[in-house]
Amino acid sequence: MQEIRKPAHAGSFYPADRDDLVKSIESSFLHRLGPGKLPQAPPSRNRTSVGYLVPHAGYMYSGPVAAHSYYNMAQEGAPKVVVVAGPNHTGLGEAASLWQGDAWETPLGTVEVDREVEKLIISNTKYFTFDNEAHLYEHSVEVQVPFLQYIFDSNFKLVPIVIKLQNPEVSKDLADALVKIINENGVDLLFVASSDMNHYEPHDVTVSKDNEALRYVESLDPEGLFRVLEADDITMCGPGPAMTLLYMGRGLGATRAVVLKHATSGDVTGEKDWVVGYASAVVPLPGK
Repeated sequence: MQEIRKPAHAGSFYPADRDDLVKSIESSFLHRLGPGKLPQAPPSRNRTSVGYLVPHAGYMYSGPVAAHSYYNMAQEGAPKVVVVAGPNHTGLGEAASLWQGDAWETPLGTVEVDREVEKLIISNTKYFTFDNEAHLYEHSVEVQVPFLQYIFDSNFKLVPIVIKLQNPEVSKDLADALVKIINENGVDLLFVASSDMNHYEPHDVTVSKDNEALRYVESLDPEGLFRVLEADDITMCGPGPAMTLLYMGRGLGATRAVVLKHATSGDVTGEKDWVVGYASAVVPLPGK
């Protein structure tokens, strides 16, 4: 009997009805803060990136910003594997874990989990283990899956990762393993770092703090990012996945990241006294 992870946040972070979910995703692309057009993945793969930074709030808040990463991602065509790493908001489970099972389900259908790549990650890392408890109610990975299904249908496999212990050492541990799997095992792998930016401060403060953090993202400086988050009390909730993306970029010869879109919940709702920041960014492969 297959073990399938059922959606925990359909009906809250995104619509539970399939048609409504498609409309919500498409409205994110067409929103005034979104790319302004719907993506169309080509039939063949044209890999140009290491991976993407993508926000993970409710679609009505962060969907338009997330759509910028997914619009660019779609242009590359479907990879064999998408590794989605998000922070642990629930406090459940192990410090750094992969979900062990057969598939993830959303209102758009099921996505097969790449169990072979998962085993490679476990065998090449010190901190990562199998633990489904951390994934049961976590939204940071789940909200990315319908977007991936929308742009790639079922033409990819998923590796879900939840990180509670977020520091440079753990992030580098995962990044080194993923670089090795790409280079030595020849796996066509795309990494998605799921993170929101600064939380629950006025719009102007959040924009300033986010810009400070994003400078370190753009320069592929994970250690600098970690330091500035702590020094200036920037409450980015997914520094672990973001640092993994930056370490991966450096390991694969990338020299920069590009911020595709930055906004806050206040840009969506008009309420700017108490906002959350959202950013989409890409780490291009060398020469791309």
